[in-house]
Amino acid sequence: MDGGGERWSEVADAWAELWGSFAAPVWEPLLTTARVGPGARVLDVGCGTGELVGHLVRAGAVAAGVDPAPAMAGRARERNPGATVREGDVEHLPFADDSFDAVLAVNALQFADDVDDALAEVARVLVPGGRVGIASWAEGARNDLDVVERAVAAAYEEDVPPDGPLRAAGGLEAALAGGGLDVVAAGVVDVPWAVPDDDRLVRGVLLGEDEATMAELAPAVLTAAAPFRTAGGGYRLANAFRWAVARAT
Repeated sequence: MDGGGERWSEVADAWAELWGSFAAPVWEPLLTTARVGPGARVLDVGCGTGELVGHLVRAGAVAAGVDPAPAMAGRARERNPGATVREGDVEHLPFADDSFDAVLAVNALQFADDVDDALAEVARVLVPGGRVGIASWAEGARNDLDVVERAVAAAYEEDVPPDGPLRAAGGLEAALAGGGLDVVAAGVVDVPWAVPDDDRLVRGVLLGEDEATMAELAPAVLTAAAPFRTAGGGYRLANAFRWAVARAT
């Protein structure tokens, strides 16, 4: 899994501050369709700093998380002492067969070296009839953040990579079906990103860059984000996530 565990560990604190709960709007349809309720055994793959794990705990689930970045997993573990959090990736889950009633992966599956292998591993840890819920960014055209990322790429004299297959309409469903899972439902959810000021906008967009690079690229970020500036001096960028839920056979 090309998740860059060491790189993500270096930005764990900033991630928790700037992006940790960003995808929260997609949690409800995933949990509802995956039939996650009190007592359900649920694994969050690519759990990051543990925001969804905490939500699962509060919902009464028996929650677990896994992340390839040691610092991310460590922070998730510290924040959620009632959950089991381990280091690992979606293609090598450190759990026994038939361990979970549901497996969730939010903004994570696209990092797998092989999506089919990843989904086979997810199916291994699911009980028969268990459900897997996945979600990730919709195509760039549906995301205001794409406008800003293109400006940053232009400043580097680079191109933004084309949308991967999971971002396109039907992409998640096709991946699940290709992995031998029965698709139950799918949809699109609005996931806005609201930041209060220039500083958080720049740090969020340029997460992981050093201070000198942030200072150099800040003008490009702020110029590109100007159409999304609010009356209060912050920014609100409209974005969308696609989600899909399938059942293991």
